[in-house]
Parts: sequence; C-alpha cells; structure tokens
Amino acid sequence: IYMKNTAIVSVAVTFMQILTSTFAAYAFAKMSFRGRDALFLAYIATIAVPWQVYMLPQFIMMRAAGLYDTLWALIILQSCSAFGVFLMRQFYLSIPNELSEAARIDGLSEYGIWWRIIMPLSKPAVVTLLIFTFVNTWNDYMGPLIYLTTDSVKTVQIGLKRFIQQYSNEYHLIIAASLVSLVPVTVAFLSLQKYFIEGIATTGLKG
Repeated sequence: IYMKNTAIVSVAVTFMQILTSTFAAYAFAKMSFRGRDALFLAYIATIAVPWQVYMLPQFIMMRAAGLYDTLWALIILQSCSAFGVFLMRQFYLSIPNELSEAARIDGLSEYGIWWRIIMPLSKPAVVTLLIFTFVNTWNDYMGPLIYLTTDSVKTVQIGLKRFIQQYSNEYHLIIAASLVSLVPVTVAFLSLQKYFIEGIATTGLKG
C-alpha cells in the first residue's frame, strides 16, 4: 500500500511539474510580454524562501479545502516548481527563435509551437526535470508526515519510519526494506541517465 501511494503521488507530481514548467518556461523564453523578465525573477526568487516559512499557511489552506489526509494535498502543493521553470527556460533559450517565428508565419498557434517544435527538441531537459522531480517526490518525508494521518494513504518513507520503530533491533529487515524502496528511483535513473547527462550539459547546471 505504501509503495502504491508513493507511486501515485510521484507519477502525478512529475507529470504536473513537467506540464506546468514547460508551459511557463515557453512563455518566459519564447514569448514577449510586458514585465516578463521582472515576473520571471520574482518567481525564481521563491527558490530562496525556505519551505518552513510557508508550511503553516499551506497546511491551513489544504485543511480548509478538505484535502487534509489525502494524496491530493501532496499532488497539488508540488504541481508547480520554480526550479523546473528555470531549468526548462535555460534550455529553451538555446533553441533558435527563428524556428518559432517561422512556425507563427505558417499559422501555427503557440500551443502548436510548444508541442510540435519545442517539446521534441527539449527531450534531454524534460528527462532531467523528470528524474529530479520523481526522485525528490519519492523520497519526500516531511510532506507525507504533515498531511497524511490515515494508514491507508501513507507513503513508503513514513512506512520505513514506522518499520524502524517497530523492529529497531532487526537491522537486516530495515536494510532490506530500504533497498526495496530504492528500486524504483534506481531503475528510473539508470534507464534515463543518457538523457539526464545530456540535459545537465545543455541547461547550464553543470556543477
């Protein structure tokens, strides 16, 4: 049950972050509108704000919306990512604007340009964002700890904590459970590492 709940949240959050981040990044990189750069800087500046600062307002909002103790609280709160927008925008800036301008002249809509031109060219960046988001969501501990109380909706990280408390002396069982919880993220990374390395190299995030 814990693995299933974690998979649902991780897949949903990953899909939503890719969708919202690529949409927003396209607007910030390929469209011209008043205040674009100022809005982008203000949005990216939220990365520097610690989560603990707005943790309580988020909790109150989710409880008022009736989403407390549901997986929807975790999905909705993590559906947008300033880091994801920054990552995708950096890659989109490397795509020549002439491609978008030629598509507009041919009558293609902005959604069509995003889907038929930009997205196929940005596969490495999308895969990089996919891996970052999936791994972070899968390993999230504080979010499920705060929002989930019913045993049937808890995630694997909370399950590991409970497992450790129950079998504090059975270290071989604890290690086995931890290893099982790492299998999905390991498989995801190994299967997509080619695009991940290419995405890191082309988005300006090299360490």
